[in-house]
Amino acid sequence: MQQKERSDRLKTLLLGISVIGLFLGLAAHLAQRPELAAALWTAGTLPVLAALLIEILRCLARGEVGLDIVAALSMSAALLFGETLAAAIVAVMYSGGTFLEGFAEGRARREMRDLLSRVPRTASRYGKGGLEEIPLKRIAPGDRLLIRQGDVVPVDGQIASAVAFVDTSALTGESMPVRLSQGDEALSGSTNAGEAFDLIAERDASRSTYAGIVRLVEEAQRSKAPMSRLADRWSLGFLAITVALALAAWWLSGDPIRAVAVLVVATPCPLILAVPVALVAGLSRAAHFGVLVKGAGPLEAMARIRTLILDKTGTLTDGRPQIVSIESRNGMAQDEILRFAASLDQASKHPVAQALVAAAKARGLSLAMPLRVTEHAGEGLSGSIEGHDVTVGGDGFVANHASDVATRPDVAPGSVTVAVAVDGRMVGNLVMSDPLRDDAAEMLRTLRSQGIDRILLATGDREDVARHIARGLGLDGIHAGLTPEGKVQLVQVESRNGPVMMVGDGVNDAPALAACNVGVAMGARGAAASAEAADVVLLVDLVERIAIGIAVARGARTIALQSVVAGIGLSVLGMIAAATGYLLPVQGALVQEAIDIVVILNALRALGISPQLASVSSNAK
Repeated sequence: MQQKERSDRLKTLLLGISVIGLFLGLAAHLAQRPELAAALWTAGTLPVLAALLIEILRCLARGEVGLDIVAALSMSAALLFGETLAAAIVAVMYSGGTFLEGFAEGRARREMRDLLSRVPRTASRYGKGGLEEIPLKRIAPGDRLLIRQGDVVPVDGQIASAVAFVDTSALTGESMPVRLSQGDEALSGSTNAGEAFDLIAERDASRSTYAGIVRLVEEAQRSKAPMSRLADRWSLGFLAITVALALAAWWLSGDPIRAVAVLVVATPCPLILAVPVALVAGLSRAAHFGVLVKGAGPLEAMARIRTLILDKTGTLTDGRPQIVSIESRNGMAQDEILRFAASLDQASKHPVAQALVAAAKARGLSLAMPLRVTEHAGEGLSGSIEGHDVTVGGDGFVANHASDVATRPDVAPGSVTVAVAVDGRMVGNLVMSDPLRDDAAEMLRTLRSQGIDRILLATGDREDVARHIARGLGLDGIHAGLTPEGKVQLVQVESRNGPVMMVGDGVNDAPALAACNVGVAMGARGAAASAEAADVVLLVDLVERIAIGIAVARGARTIALQSVVAGIGLSVLGMIAAATGYLLPVQGALVQEAIDIVVILNALRALGISPQLASVSSNAK
């Protein structure tokens, strides 16, 4: 991060030096001080040229050849043959282009600090004198730890209490909290969603599940192939044409100034400037729709995506338990069943209880004050509502408080059934699940129409749950029960067939998001880890914006290519004019400036890209 910031500051400094040198030189020239003007133009050019030569050497050491060589040749030749004004103009154009490119790349650059900050720093351990707060590195296998309500489990271990209730959605994709009994394993990175419980540590913190995910993300980011700049893909051919034409002009005319003029006109500013301008404009346009793209490279890569991998929880599904049906017993109205259950559940912090309360309030139901509430962690609650004895929870728990518990209804895989009893009589069942998003099917159809060849589901959830959710969506593959490592391996396999995009929102998705060509995080409600590891963050909780982001990316890349083709075509014409003696170096630099203006104006059209998608709403963020 610091290295990137230093690089950005250097680009800004070089642009400032070149601009100041150009205008001070022009002032000296107008004041009839040609020697001073030449010195100022040279002084404004040399720092840019020196930085450029260093960058060229670094690229050559990596086996890369870019268009920067043409810019270095034009500045060097202009200075060598006394065409200092032409050199200064080229220096301003080049430093301006690199500044814009750096701005595009650094627009939304962030580190993994949020992922690392989520890792607990301390833990409560039972010692001889009672509980003590210790750093994670001091936890040893066999230590007994206290995990309070809301705490993130610091290390992998076995449940030592009778029961524990943990939220593993960030790790496994399981949308519903999980009930664990004594002896069951709890994974680090999961969250205690119930009462406090004791944990016997099985591993130290550095070898636990969550620490392994952090390492996976870092390794994936290091191994991810760098994205080549669009401009560099044209570099070798254009460089060969430029050098050949410059040498031919010099050899045929005997005048080295013609070669200088060719090189100045050939300075690839239509590529250096137009491409980042179009992509920066695309970044701005995508952000208008709530799609934050972290730089020009990811935006360009989005335009070439052919395979899409989707996580289930929070991506295809809403990620929060919702009521899908209410089954009434003994004649009680459905809303009344929900009102009794939600009134009692106001006393619980259980995620399912909170979901019931939210559902009741959404229906406009008036909730009563719960009295004499007794909660059995992971089982249910009992208490008094408006003078009635009410029990809410699992079938077994409610059966102990009701005389006529009915048979549990058949529910879809992944659903949770909440039984409700009033005054000792079973009154109904609330069936809850994490439903498919309303816009998921339409989004997938739109992506197909945009040229996405393969759409896969990758989830840590059970296979029966995954297949139930994906039913009717026409996916090309379903991969269930995946660990974070498994998701990375899936990305690597699919990458052999072309660029891959993955969409996810949990901590378990972060390594795969970092490993693929373009990682997309559901940032509105997703885990901070996935947002940090991803290249693209959806700022609004609308999965349809994936299709919008791809449409904007393709539009921006098309406009960038148009600018490149037009700019290169005009530059070649200018090079021919310079080679035949119709353009002097300074005139060539001015012609190149005019070409730059044309292609930049065309590139700015990306600010007005309007995706022609039915799902684009007028209230786009």
